[in-house]
Amino acid sequence: MNKQIQTFALLASFSFIGHAAVPPPEKLLPAETLGVITMPDCAKARAAYDANAGSRLLRDPALKPFKDKLINKINDEFIKPLERELGVKFEDYRGLAQGQFTLAVLQNGWQGKEDRVPAWLLLIDAKDKSGQLKTNLADLRKKWIDAGKNLRTEKIRDVEFTTLTVSGEDVARTLEKSLADSKADKENKPAEKSDGKKPASKTTITIGQSDSLLVVGSDAGAIEKILVRQSGGAIPPLGEQAAFDADYQARFRNTLVYGWINCKPIVDALGRLASDAAARNNDPDSPDPSKIITAAGLNGLNTISFTLNETAEGSFGEFHLGVPAAARAGIFKIIATEPKDAHPPPFVPADAVKFQRFRLDTQKAWNTLENMLMDISPRMAGGLKLIVDNAGKDKDPDFDLRKELIGNLGDDIITFQKIPRSNTLSGLSSPPSIFLLGSPNAEKLAAALKTIASLLPPQLTNIKERELLGRKVYSLAMPGANPDGSLSQRNFSYTASGGYLAMSTDDALLETYLRSSDNTGKTLRDSAGLNDAAQKIGGMSTGLFGYENTSETMRASLEALKNDSGTVEKMIRLTPFAAKLGGQDGKGLKDWVDFALLPSFDLIAKYFHFTVYSGSANADGLSYKLFSPTPPQLKK
Repeated sequence: MNKQIQTFALLASFSFIGHAAVPPPEKLLPAETLGVITMPDCAKARAAYDANAGSRLLRDPALKPFKDKLINKINDEFIKPLERELGVKFEDYRGLAQGQFTLAVLQNGWQGKEDRVPAWLLLIDAKDKSGQLKTNLADLRKKWIDAGKNLRTEKIRDVEFTTLTVSGEDVARTLEKSLADSKADKENKPAEKSDGKKPASKTTITIGQSDSLLVVGSDAGAIEKILVRQSGGAIPPLGEQAAFDADYQARFRNTLVYGWINCKPIVDALGRLASDAAARNNDPDSPDPSKIITAAGLNGLNTISFTLNETAEGSFGEFHLGVPAAARAGIFKIIATEPKDAHPPPFVPADAVKFQRFRLDTQKAWNTLENMLMDISPRMAGGLKLIVDNAGKDKDPDFDLRKELIGNLGDDIITFQKIPRSNTLSGLSSPPSIFLLGSPNAEKLAAALKTIASLLPPQLTNIKERELLGRKVYSLAMPGANPDGSLSQRNFSYTASGGYLAMSTDDALLETYLRSSDNTGKTLRDSAGLNDAAQKIGGMSTGLFGYENTSETMRASLEALKNDSGTVEKMIRLTPFAAKLGGQDGKGLKDWVDFALLPSFDLIAKYFHFTVYSGSANADGLSYKLFSPTPPQLKK
């Protein structure tokens, strides 16, 4: 029996000769990597994605007519022309990714100058489908040769690679031709020629296979570093870089997808470019670009990263700014949340479809902003100080804007929103919503806003006052625009109540807020599952917490698109690409997107539930997390 086991093990080992396991991204990429987006295990990620609510929605038969029309048009007008230009069928490669799928950018000697540029790489591990990958690449080379493409074959560390030179103008012309307004244009429009002033841009794409790994890149030297790392060579791997390792250990280890950017060399290069620009600048009054980088706090930003994950409980995402507390300045100092209570207050009703609470100390934020401006341009900072110190004094010599307005700012910002009052795009763009600004003396803050309004254009200074439930309410007409581009006016009202300055363009919601102390109904904070979901993102005491009832917001959006499709089409016709996609009159847009094909929301309601998000800060950086629980109807 032992002999049989040994024989089987020997045979198994032979089957893997020449097909050694490809190292994971953190070991395959070199330490000089500037940025990477990777799916470390495509098979695992694909299975998780296929089970989530979004993927199941796209496969639902109710959505098929709308989805098929759009996808078929994209294939006909974009994908197929590109395939013809490149001589490749993307579908042949779609299922080959079994291990990692990695996009990376290497510094490649780049220091911000034009003499060197970063190199990009695409790495796909086919694993047991390496034979199919080899066949596909051989077929691709043959097609390129038959089509007379400009090819070059070379060996990099004994691995054969093919380099294709592509003209950027050729690709752009292919896409432009596919978007021509008519068949006659496609047949008769002459190819645009270069004016001779500047040579056509050329892009080289080098492609090859090393064991089961598909390697595509823009630079042979960068590709060689991958092959060295694949064979366990001496080039330091990305995983040994301290900045990456810190993010990897904290966030990447068990995630399905992650992305990472090494900001230090990028910011350093921008700093050198800014210093060179400042040295060439002869205008002493213009801001120094290098000072903008420092004042904004970019020098303290080490990394940017994100993760995406899928579990049976739901979908999770995190965005992280690696800016340590000791180096935090400028914009990062402003947005860094303090660990304060961000629960929905009792006055936020259960039927609120969106909610956010941000415990931002607005006085500190203003002071930081002034200091930033002073570091960038003392002249501009002096101008701002002059405006603040003199605002309103022509009406009231004793008025002190800094004291009455800035001095009455608090550390609590709340917004919440209800469903639109009409199933149209106009209703969708202006749903009932309210903005609450915490203040130690909200009445003085409201009065200060009225004084400041005297500085506005005449059409905005006609503020009316009225009494409502014992509170003074200020209102004025504000100019606005409808989704179709037409002009409109909205009534903007604000008042002080409950330690907040309340502002809204919906008088009924403002009145509801003022009556909230009498409310005995259900509140948002009592919603089923809300607290459990919040625990997935660090709870509601991190200083920033938000909520969206995606079931209701998607219902409103879908009904507005179906009921007001004429306005949607009018909006699309205003976009720069409308004539290309739908002809000069835009009527061809329905060949792409036909909102009449969208299903009734009730048919797809089971795929939607709610989403929560939070923001937090610690010694290492700033994190923003999002969690969407699996809808109850989809749980097994």
